[in-house]
Amino acid sequence: MSTLRSVHDFVTLVRDELGLPIEESDLDRHLDDVAGWDSVHLLALCSALERATGRSISLPAVLTADSLGGIYATAVDR
Repeated sequence: MSTLRSVHDFVTLVRDELGLPIEESDLDRHLDDVAGWDSVHLLALCSALERATGRSISLPAVLTADSLGGIYATAVDR
């Protein structure tokens, strides 16, 4: 069963799993503008999303996302 039911759950997951102090207002910010973001966070977030949703996340689709909101949309849009 998915524990990722809302944008709020996604923000909480990013905070808890990655230790990034984001708010919902940061979701539309370009990844380059997210404080502390790097490529290692992307891999960790994909793993956390797979655990939270119980399904695999398309890495090519995530790589085309340029914001956390885009990553969220990729994770929940199935």
